[in-house]
Amino acid sequence: MRVLLIGTGGREHALAARLAEDPAVESLICAPGNPGMARLGECVPVNANDPQAVAALAVTSNADLVVIGPEAPLVAGVADAVRAKNIPVYGPSREAARLEGSKEFAKSVMAAAGVPTAASRVCTSRDEAEVALKEFGAPYVVKDDGLAAGKGVIVTEDLNEALKHAENCERMVVEEYLDGPEVSLFVISDGTNAVPLLPAQDFKRIGEGGTGPNTGGMGAYTPLPWAEETLAEQIMETVAYPTLAEMTRRGTPFVGTLYCGLALTSKGLRVVEFNARFGDPEIQAVLALSETPLAQLLLAAATGKLDEFEQLSWKNASAVCVVMANEGYPGTPAKGRPIKGADGEGIFHAGTGLDEHGRLVATGGRVLNFVGVGETIAAAREESYRKVAGVSLQGGYWRGDIAADL
Repeated sequence: MRVLLIGTGGREHALAARLAEDPAVESLICAPGNPGMARLGECVPVNANDPQAVAALAVTSNADLVVIGPEAPLVAGVADAVRAKNIPVYGPSREAARLEGSKEFAKSVMAAAGVPTAASRVCTSRDEAEVALKEFGAPYVVKDDGLAAGKGVIVTEDLNEALKHAENCERMVVEEYLDGPEVSLFVISDGTNAVPLLPAQDFKRIGEGGTGPNTGGMGAYTPLPWAEETLAEQIMETVAYPTLAEMTRRGTPFVGTLYCGLALTSKGLRVVEFNARFGDPEIQAVLALSETPLAQLLLAAATGKLDEFEQLSWKNASAVCVVMANEGYPGTPAKGRPIKGADGEGIFHAGTGLDEHGRLVATGGRVLNFVGVGETIAAAREESYRKVAGVSLQGGYWRGDIAADL
């Protein structure tokens, strides 16, 4: 089959690597892609957030399957435009993608489906936010209602800091703080049937020890040696199936990845957030352990045939992903600095490009992802940091405590 993959980041590079390995894939087109993805398939320029441009590219490239990686194209309705051309696409419709595009919408779906989540208030002003924050108390949680690339959430003990964040949000959700460890579970759905991938955990804060502002993610690992073996099953029964059923009831069946971000609190499992695509950088670690042909799996989901697909298979191993970020991230990152040594298996490009001389340079906030696989978390972690040490980027930095003490 001919596969068209939409996106430019580390998530898409990891997806491209697994798609290219699928024996059913004859050719892979990455749009717009990045220098790392160019080694796996043809990179074609396109405005990924333009539904008609992507649909036209799907037609001219004779794509048998379109896979949409990032959230912005999904919320923009790219999947709808591709489906209108009768081309199978892995990714939810614009209406279904509101599960990520609007925290308020997601809360309404959870309420209707009886899915456990944090108590919350929707606010549209600083004054409203202040009332809600004082009602819930510290730690204070404020979430921008729209897309914010993983950086629209603040969790703080400082009321003034929470209010400052609220002032920068046109519309926000203020909610109670959820204690306990967080877990990410990706659920593959064809609109009727669904299967879970391996649970993972990511590290959202910029600094070691979980300090500093939230980022898009500084690292991740899977599986979770401290979690119950039935955790994925519990999440499916309590969260995923009820949510997917509610979306179908509303006339907007969800086809694609339902990302369930959860907290295992002292009061039980609670949903922190939903996303409408694979999480980055957790999926880099999860895919490293998958032995299932990815293109065939996603095509089954895109065509409503997930129930006919064989059971997913996994390596008996562990995987750790470490993110190298650019100086200035998660604020304004430095750009154009050269990168050396960013080749090799398990090194994924997240924010890279080529300068006028064809040299690899940093172009984004999170620049590279390093995935190690080993018999244990410790062995996988050692392999990840070995890869990190082989790359040079002026001002590049990473957390040294990803998956430590496990």
